[in-house]
Amino acid sequence: MDISGVSAAGAVSAALAQKQVYAEGDASVAMFKKALDTQAQNAMMLINSLPQTPTTQGLPANLGNHINTTA
Repeated sequence: MDISGVSAAGAVSAALAQKQVYAEGDASVAMFKKALDTQAQNAMMLINSLPQTPTTQGLPANLGNHINTTA
């Protein structure tokens, strides 16, 4: 690779631009992770807010063993 035609200022400028791109990418990933964590917390709160299903104790043993598939 021939770099004889590249100026020092141009190389520094390119390096700084690349560093900024990496920093913006890191910030985007951090924001995505935070949003994902927030959504996971909201989903767990929603799941935990569902009412508990009633128990099947005291029901006849044959209840729920067959499904009528005809309409």
